[in-house]
Parts: sequence; C-alpha cells; structure tokens
Amino acid sequence: MRHLPDLTRVDPTTLPQLEPSETPHLTVIVPALNEEGSIAATLRSLLASTGIRLQVIAIDDRSTDDTGKIMDAIAAEEGSSGPHRLETIHIHELPAGWLGKPHAMALGAKQASAPWLLFTDGDVLFHPRALELALREAVALKADHLVLTPTIIYESLGERSVLTAMQALALWAVRLWKVADPRARDFIGVGGFNMVRREVYERVGGFESLRMEVLDDLFLGWRVKRAGYSQHVVVGPDLVRIRWIEGTLAVIRLFEKNGFAVSRFRVALHLLACASLVIHVVVPLAAIAWGGWAMAAGLLTYLAIGLVYLANRRISRVSPWHAIFFAPVTTIVLFAFLRSMILALVRDGVDWRGTRYSLDELRRHVESLK
Repeated sequence: MRHLPDLTRVDPTTLPQLEPSETPHLTVIVPALNEEGSIAATLRSLLASTGIRLQVIAIDDRSTDDTGKIMDAIAAEEGSSGPHRLETIHIHELPAGWLGKPHAMALGAKQASAPWLLFTDGDVLFHPRALELALREAVALKADHLVLTPTIIYESLGERSVLTAMQALALWAVRLWKVADPRARDFIGVGGFNMVRREVYERVGGFESLRMEVLDDLFLGWRVKRAGYSQHVVVGPDLVRIRWIEGTLAVIRLFEKNGFAVSRFRVALHLLACASLVIHVVVPLAAIAWGGWAMAAGLLTYLAIGLVYLANRRISRVSPWHAIFFAPVTTIVLFAFLRSMILALVRDGVDWRGTRYSLDELRRHVESLK
C-alpha cells in the first residue's frame, strides 16, 4: 500500500505539463438523480478547477426534485466562464434494456470532446488542483485508466467503523498495489473517480457494453484491465471527497442494490460469501474465548486485521484502533448482504431509485460478459 503514488506529496515539477489548448483536456461526466442537496457544490467545485481545461457534462437522469433546474441555473450563471464550460442533458425516460446510471454516462460520453473522460457522481467534491494533478500523473504513468481514491467524509464513530471495515474486507479481494501489474488478476473501478482515455473507453465497448451492469464503475475497470490496458490507483487525501453513507446503518440500504450483484446474482456463491463473513466474525472471537493457544491465534488474527487497517490508513484516514469494531460491523455487512439477496429473489429484481430491474435481465447481462 505504501507504494501507491500520493498526489499530495508528489513534486508537480516532476510531472508532464498539460499542453496549452483552446479545447478541453478532460471531459467530466456527472450523472445525477435527485441530488438537489449536493449537485450545486459538485459542479461549482469542478468549475473552480485550476491548471486544466474542462468540459463538464451534467446529466439530470429523470430527477423528480430540482436537480435539473439547479444544473441549468449554474450553466447559465457560470457554465462557460473561464477555461471551463458546463453543458446539461435532461433524460425524461429510460430506454428498455438499460440501467439508469450506465445509460446516463453513455449519453454523456457521446457528447464528450476531450481525449480523456472522468466519470464521477453528483455528490463528490473536488479540490481545485485535483483534476490537473490526476491527469498529469496519468500521463506520467502512461495509464489508460486512473482511479484516485476518494476521501470519505465521516460524521460519526459508526460511519468510520462501518466504512473502514468494508475497506478492510475489500482488500482481501483486491490488492490495490497489484492493480498496475498486467499479470495480476486485480482490477478496480470507483464511481467517484474513473478517469479513462476516451479511445480506450470506446475500444472496450463503453457503457453500451454494460447496459444492465449494477456494478458499472467496477466493471468498467474490469473491461479495461481484461483488454490489456494500463490501469493505476493513486491516493490523494482530500483531493476528492464524498459523503458515502449517512449513519451507521445506511450501509444496509446501500447494499440493497449492490450486495447481490457482488456474487453476480448466484445464490450458492452469495451464501458462500456470507459464510465467509460469518467465519470472519465468529472464529477469532471464539478462539479468544476458548483460551490457551486458541486465544493466542485469535489475538494474532485481530493483530493482522489491525495491520490491514493500518495499511489502509492513507485512504481511510482512520486509526487502526477501529479494528476493535470489526466483528460487530462485519455482522451488519453480513445482514446487508443477505437482505440484498432475499429482496432480489422475492421481488424477482433489483429496485433502485424508483425503478425495478428484472433479475432475469441482470443475470443475462452477467452471462454476456463471460
């Protein structure tokens, strides 16, 4: 983890300069559905970017609140001021065979004019130099796809505990330091910051090939890595910030859409993943309670978990002492995963933001990617 480049520590004079241009260096695509509380701050933070020329495409994806009006007001007020321009797209109906977010991002990409694309969300805040540094680092690394890990905004102990445990669990599956290794299976995609060369995006099929993909951000990264293109992860505390969940138990709602998709909608695999979480929770604590050598093994396991928290601290910015909450938080995650599967099976589909997506369609999409 310590080998991941940190954009807040890099000497900018060592990075390639962006060529002066009258056209955008980067197109930023911002889909938003009912984000009236955050979209203004996101767009204003993008328009305050320095050292780079941006085309910002804000997409109102069937919002029933004032998201679209806010986008239009900012576009009229300052959407073409300075080196940046802001364009808006309003979607009123979702075509058959599409999930909402991939559809919105595909439309935005078609309107892009820059050689690089950044896919983000309508509740992300950007430091003025974040995009300039990220793009220059991508050029320096000869990357085709760059992920800058967002800094999560926490407002309670519970939020810190839940999200750091989830990040620790994710490291079992994805070794961030191996993502750049073309021989490794590890890949990544992050909804808040997926920067990709436009020609590479088009070569891997874009979001048209991910029309029914629930984990659209992650599987864009999968397609890029599988196609043999260069993928890199960088960190940069506070360069990109997001309030991912509001409240300790909000993760249950978050996983309602995503949880079953992690196991690709396969019941047996999902139950196996849940059994793995049970082992994470029960075995170390049972060993500690057993005493003797078992206690030593249980304590050693928790030491290892604490070391994972420590290794991840550059991203989480949370003390490794939060590992003491690992068991109860993993129990919450386990419940959220089981609930996601049960709801999808009962409903015969996944409900998200007012739209139900058929389980048969989602499974057919998964099969099409093999």
